[in-house]
Amino acid sequence: MTDFPADGFALFPDRSVVALRVNGELKDLATTVTADDQVEPVTIDSADGLSILRHSTAHVLAQAVQRVKPQANLGIGPPVTDGFYYDFQVDEPFTPEDLKVVKKEMERIVRENQRFVRRVVTDDEARAELADEPFKLELIGLKGGSAEAAEGASVEVGAGELTIYDNVTRDGETAWKDLCRGPHVPGTRLIGNGWDLTRIAGAYWRGSEKNPQLQRIYGTAWPTKDELRAYQHRLEEAAKRDHRKLGKELDLFSFPDEIGPGLAVFHPKGGIIRYEIERYMRERLLANGYDVVNTPHITKGDLFMTSGHLQWYADGMYPPMVLDEVVDADGHVSREGQAYYLKPMNCPFHNLIFRSRGRSYRELPLRLSEFGSVYRYEKSGTLAGLTRVRGMTQDDTHIYVTAEQVKGELTHSLDFVLQTLRDYGLNDFYLELSTKEDGNPKFIGDDALWVEATETLREVAEASGLELVPDPGGAAFYGPKISVQARDAIGRTWQMSTIQLDFNQPERFELEYTGPDGEKHRPVMIHRALFGSVERFFAILLEHYAGAFPVWLAPVQVVAVPVAAEYGDYLAGIVADLKSKGVRAEADHSDDRMQKKIRTHTTHKVPLMLIAGEQDRAAGTISFRFRDGTQLNGVPVAEAVARITGAIAGRTLVNTAEDLA
Repeated sequence: MTDFPADGFALFPDRSVVALRVNGELKDLATTVTADDQVEPVTIDSADGLSILRHSTAHVLAQAVQRVKPQANLGIGPPVTDGFYYDFQVDEPFTPEDLKVVKKEMERIVRENQRFVRRVVTDDEARAELADEPFKLELIGLKGGSAEAAEGASVEVGAGELTIYDNVTRDGETAWKDLCRGPHVPGTRLIGNGWDLTRIAGAYWRGSEKNPQLQRIYGTAWPTKDELRAYQHRLEEAAKRDHRKLGKELDLFSFPDEIGPGLAVFHPKGGIIRYEIERYMRERLLANGYDVVNTPHITKGDLFMTSGHLQWYADGMYPPMVLDEVVDADGHVSREGQAYYLKPMNCPFHNLIFRSRGRSYRELPLRLSEFGSVYRYEKSGTLAGLTRVRGMTQDDTHIYVTAEQVKGELTHSLDFVLQTLRDYGLNDFYLELSTKEDGNPKFIGDDALWVEATETLREVAEASGLELVPDPGGAAFYGPKISVQARDAIGRTWQMSTIQLDFNQPERFELEYTGPDGEKHRPVMIHRALFGSVERFFAILLEHYAGAFPVWLAPVQVVAVPVAAEYGDYLAGIVADLKSKGVRAEADHSDDRMQKKIRTHTTHKVPLMLIAGEQDRAAGTISFRFRDGTQLNGVPVAEAVARITGAIAGRTLVNTAEDLA
């Protein structure tokens, strides 16, 4: 039996426990607790434990860099998905040889088993101790507004007390220290040998190109060497699937410098994939009771004042265009101009459509849906191919319901989302519930409504039978949300669809409907984006399938390859028949040898190749060749056409002969 007060070492002697959750907050294992505290162990292989391990490894990286390059200044070093990074200001960019030296130094620090010791400090004490670290001083000045500081800066400063972590050696000397909220693993030896440094990149301080460019070192950390190796294998597979690489190889899209960063153009093959993604989604919308609307790309700023975006989202918006100003011959302004903004969101426009005339309860649920282009001024350091862009198209739906309809409509929306994603070939899901952070002024609206909305979403999510993971503080400023998280073909998790409850915008826009009692009532609003954005969904599907799309999405579905030129006309007739049935089919009449043609179209990941020689022509048959190199010979032409159109209609992934059965 444990005597209280006690620390985590006494409570949980198991070495797999690296931290505590005390009354809901993560704490170091050295934290002293009482019998009245609610205490849970945090194991190294849990989500929280992995983040703590990775952040501790980031500290070891930073200490090693400053041992090797004492003049290096520290930026931030947060844990990220599957790893960590740390930013540094150095005289010369890091080289691969530098990383080898840094890794050796990290190994020494790990073996030294330095203890991570937490100290609470005042702002003035922190400034004195970190006087030589200009970026840390800047973060201290932004304490309490970590969202403004930098993405990832919340690991260093937050709304609470300021702390420094000392790395203390066995003889009690402080070897190194860093501004940090913690917690950390008890000592560096627990980091073990399941870590590695992965790459070097440039990164602007606080994500803005107006600030100094720092050198970023990325790494990964896992509880064991075997888990590290498994991750490295996944990383190799992910590199092969990188949508930016495949986009160039398959001629799907590009980011011309003349247009600007984060603004993509889709080439013909990418355009047809995108068309198919959107076409099927529109079919699903119309079949499920959604109304299609369309809204402009720009608007006067007053609209975003009403919605709250200019108060809470202005940093993510492009600056205004001042238009319609009238100036007389003497240069005097006789009419003030209006500030127009590129829209970052579609919801305010849909609210105006709802408000355009009187509404009855009989019209609800009213589901307004749009493939709406929006523009967000993402910081240049955060842009990442199609997964994070500045111009995007959202499949954006806003649903207006009565209070009594909320739960049923949320269930309908979640079912719609899951079934549609399955149709695109994603089948492995879990849910995330994003809630508000108490005391954070970014979240607007009545607390009671937030509680009601959150609990309703929780009930719907739990009823789905899927795993539900909490995301404290991750809600939108106007309401909580459910996010559908999907695992791809190599086990990576992507945030897909979001379903958000909003009691605030109907209030801000004074939306009303007439109820069965003849009185005016306020509707509840549900935001639902299935893809997030078409661009991001395109990238996810491209990586999920490694460019080898199901037949219905493939830009070229069928290529006919004659054994010799004399069989070209026979194949041309089959291709013409396929085209008449809407199949994207081509005949390769080039002068290349047949084997070269097959290699070319295999590289282009065409799902179906049709081959014909004398035997096929004489018998009225065709031979299939598949992506894996297998063949299916002597198939009557009518049957072959039926199989092809059936695979398209069934949204089938065809890589082998068995897939076309």
